Amino acid sequence: MASAGAGVMATAAVAKTNKAIRPPNIIFILADDMGYADVGVYGQRHIDTPHIDSIAREGLMLTNGYANSCICSPTRTALATGCYQQRFELGLQEPLGPKAPLHSGLPYTQPTIASALRDLGYQTALVGKWHLGEPPEHGPLRHGYNSHFGIILGGADYFSHRIDLKGEAKVDGLYRNDNPAEQQGYLTDLFGDEAVTLIENAGPKPLFLSLHFNAPHWPWEGPEDEDVSKNLKDIFHRDGGSLETYAAMVRSMDANIGKVLAALKRKGIADNTIVVFTSDNGGERFSDTWPFTGVKGELLEGGIRVPLLFKRPQRIAKGKTSKQVMASMDFMPTLVSASGGKAISGLDGMDLLPVLTGAETAKERTLFWRFRANEQAAVRRGDWKYLKLGHKEHLFNVVNDPRERARLNERNPEKLAELKQLHAQWNAQMLAYPAHSFSEDVKHSYPDRY
Repeated sequence: MASAGAGVMATAAVAKTNKAIRPPNIIFILADDMGYADVGVYGQRHIDTPHIDSIAREGLMLTNGYANSCICSPTRTALATGCYQQRFELGLQEPLGPKAPLHSGLPYTQPTIASALRDLGYQTALVGKWHLGEPPEHGPLRHGYNSHFGIILGGADYFSHRIDLKGEAKVDGLYRNDNPAEQQGYLTDLFGDEAVTLIENAGPKPLFLSLHFNAPHWPWEGPEDEDVSKNLKDIFHRDGGSLETYAAMVRSMDANIGKVLAALKRKGIADNTIVVFTSDNGGERFSDTWPFTGVKGELLEGGIRVPLLFKRPQRIAKGKTSKQVMASMDFMPTLVSASGGKAISGLDGMDLLPVLTGAETAKERTLFWRFRANEQAAVRRGDWKYLKLGHKEHLFNVVNDPRERARLNERNPEKLAELKQLHAQWNAQMLAYPAHSFSEDVKHSYPDRY
């Protein structure tokens, strides 16, 4: 793929000569393992999310938002690079864990969403979860961020900030930039407070703030559950949790998003700030994925369809809904475009800014997924979806049948063959999986479909 550095640097030079135009601040909020209907405006039935809902009321709600993967670090690879994660060895780790190859990380020559915006003159900061390599070699500061406060691994206890993987985790706990940090408090609150501080102290440069909550990822601990943390025997918390605890975790995240939105107003920069809210994959365990089936770890819609809200005052109409299909890898080209940058070559993601602003109608997309050594595969093109689970193949119309129940293989054999062939052509361009088998059982919800 072609390097984008020269184009971004040239764009930065143009921006510096035109000081009358100040690029928008960007607050990119990423939830962790949040189901499609865990947000009020998407149909949540037992959790109030007024602050997240306000982003929809003041901006655009997309009903066809997708994560690039049904699990965390591959999606974050795609989000960071604007490319299918399968183009990188890092993206083949599903997820990145202690048994991954040493020195796993993105190539240093690969532009990222953070490096592209930094080169356009932005102050770039990551608050929260990274999960794309260990510092200092592959921490956030090596891949475009000026600062980082948060966790490096895929999860952590909300009170101890650590993860017990039988001594295999070398970088657990909180980090500030490349160094371990100690700070008391509930992780969701710590991340919200850090984001507010960054906004309040923002200087003359536009701010790109990636606020990557670990909520509502396991372990299942609300703000009042410090006793649960003290007695936790298994970091995966297989023996814990409840709908009430999950609701408390989501409400805490929503409250902290409210603090961030309020800080933007106090600072006087809300009118020139893009706010994005989405999730890294579909819901898990206590999530609500209605009207979809499937969960995290599956390429059914419930594992990859996510809430996606996009607000930009005076540029995006308030309270609108869009059926545009958009994936994690589209944020890099879209946000670089929104900041005044030129198109970056070599990306798989699409600049959808003209659609989001209403200047153009929705664009048809063809998106591809694969998971766990091709045990699962999917294609979304228009209304149609090809889905492979184990040895079984399915054809669905996910617009008419979002629950993926009406199997249309026999009615539309040509469409099934077309999408299957498209996936094979795409897959041939991606890196092959390493020669080891995946032992983790991902047949969560519908073993009869495998």
